[in-house]
Amino acid sequence: MEVLVFKTNVTSKRKVNKVRALLTSFPTIRQWNFDLEDCDKVLRIEAIGLKPAMVESLLHTAGFSCHELDY
Repeated sequence: MEVLVFKTNVTSKRKVNKVRALLTSFPTIRQWNFDLEDCDKVLRIEAIGLKPAMVESLLHTAGFSCHELDY
């Protein structure tokens, strides 16, 4: 299991709900959450074999900014 961390521009629960279906469509994602209080609006994903570029592309397609963070 690996943890991926992304900086996003998802700023509200309404926007989280907009990407919920996208994130739950990946069977390799075990858990995910947004930290809307963090200045980077962090998305953390626990997954197996998921490439960060896939998540970035998925959120970009939905109209959101998403970039992997080094942690």
